[in-house]
Amino acid sequence: MVKLSVIVPFYNVQTYAPDTLRSLSANARADFEFVLVDDCSTDGTPEILQRAERELPGAVLIRHERNGGLATARNTGLDAAGGEYLTFLDGDDWLAPGHFEHLLDAMEDLGCDFVRTDHVQCTGRSRSIHRVPVGRRGEVLRPRDSILPSSRSTAVDYPYAWAGMYHRRLVDRGLLHFTHGLRTAEDRPWIWRLHREADSFAVISHLGIFYRRGIASSLTQIGDIRQLDFIKAFDQVIEETAKDADAENLLPKAVRTYCAVISHHLGSIERYEPAVARKLRTMSAAALKRMPQDVLNEAIDSMDADRASRLRKVRRRPAPLSAEAAA
Repeated sequence: MVKLSVIVPFYNVQTYAPDTLRSLSANARADFEFVLVDDCSTDGTPEILQRAERELPGAVLIRHERNGGLATARNTGLDAAGGEYLTFLDGDDWLAPGHFEHLLDAMEDLGCDFVRTDHVQCTGRSRSIHRVPVGRRGEVLRPRDSILPSSRSTAVDYPYAWAGMYHRRLVDRGLLHFTHGLRTAEDRPWIWRLHREADSFAVISHLGIFYRRGIASSLTQIGDIRQLDFIKAFDQVIEETAKDADAENLLPKAVRTYCAVISHHLGSIERYEPAVARKLRTMSAAALKRMPQDVLNEAIDSMDADRASRLRKVRRRPAPLSAEAAA
């Protein structure tokens, strides 16, 4: 039986894929499988993955006929995975040897639905440690208890799917798949759903994953229309959280986080193509109008002057003339 399935989407990462695959090889075990999903790459990535299929123990290669984005590629991997436990890696990141065994030992010792772990962010030659914003380590916790407070960073603000490991029962409960087609912020509805609906989790202090930032081909560095999917993602967070039995307490956190992300994008609007920048302003204004207005007022009032001013300015924009303009 497969103990662990590792789902790794790749898209046009020929420069970095060899490092990723070498690190997977250093984490291989007879009962591990590596589900490699080529999201219709157009560079040299397919040839690298075909070689890995032959040489990497436990490798399973799946190729998309058309590009679907990270969320869809991860879902393809989840549907093909057979492991009792599951985890993720992106095709341009890498791992320390023994990383998966360390997480798996923690999962089996603690018996929880999922574990979360710290990571090392790599930007060029710079390295910085990013920690899960949960203070209690190595003990089983209730996931929804780590959503609040609204006023500071919490577990739902650390959405990285690859920074953890997950039991198959989460797949069976419909909690581990991503929203199909989201091109960015796909992990935001995902992490909120996990923390609202899973029964147990734990945070462990371990640095075994290296997250590559600042890559020119990365979607986070490209100011095109795909970036605006963060609005669809956070609309989903608001909609689903509003249906929760504890919505009155949880919505202020969801709204404040949504506002902070809108403000972040507006604050770096110069990196967008002009037409996309205009759409960003229009869609942000429409998003603010869709939020519960009393909760929105409190969220904006709680923010620093720069972010609050930016949000109030875009909030005053007239509503779009059609639903299409806000979509």
